[in-house]
Amino acid sequence: MSQPTRRDALALLGGAGALALLGRRADAMGERTRFTIGQLSYAGGNWNPRPNGLRRLLWEIDKRTSIDTRAEPAVLRLDDKALFASPMLWLAGDRAFPLPSEADLARLRRHLGLGGFMVIDSAESREGGGFDKSARELMAALLPRRPLTRLPESHVLYKSFYLVPTPVGRVLVQPYLEAAFEDDGGGRALVVYSQNDLGGAWARDNFGRWEHEVYPGGEPQREHSFRVGINLVMYALCQDYKADQVHVPFLLKRRKWRPDSP
Repeated sequence: MSQPTRRDALALLGGAGALALLGRRADAMGERTRFTIGQLSYAGGNWNPRPNGLRRLLWEIDKRTSIDTRAEPAVLRLDDKALFASPMLWLAGDRAFPLPSEADLARLRRHLGLGGFMVIDSAESREGGGFDKSARELMAALLPRRPLTRLPESHVLYKSFYLVPTPVGRVLVQPYLEAAFEDDGGGRALVVYSQNDLGGAWARDNFGRWEHEVYPGGEPQREHSFRVGINLVMYALCQDYKADQVHVPFLLKRRKWRPDSP
């Protein structure tokens, strides 16, 4: 008796089932496997102050690293089912915004607890503005036991891909990042907050022109801002692996050369 063939097996499923299997596309290495950033949208504010910023960062990541990226960020609400498919979330704005609902806060808290990572980027160019106050109110409601604190200069995020001396953006409101950590001893950073308008430094229009000047450091500062962004993505994907001692000799060797700080 001959062995059954694949065609025989499909015939057992019936015509519709056979056609469904034959017509199914292999997605293992398709678009859905490419990395992108989940950009959070919200009502009552301006969730997208730099529309071209993340698009350009994703382009730079694709060209500079081995990460295969999508061309566009994924625009998400906190109640979207796709929220948990994005390892890195991006929350930006340039004015005050209302707190999410308790249900949405719970979903975001769960995302972070399961290994997610969120970056908050202020485009206000000043401390204490409407967005800054709203962001801090959000963090107080989201992680009441994990307040934002200054990210230590020794943290692995500053060396996850590039050695970053100062986390600049379009401006330099603060020469450091703030973070909320998983536990009191530090551990994994759940949220990182920049007040330096990273998205503004990255934004480039369809004609290749930079949309915003960067200051006080000019174009070298823009390059540093891209390095900050790439480090954030690397940290979201790899977390603390660069803290392993096996990397120390290589990192110390690289410290002998670094570009001028802005």
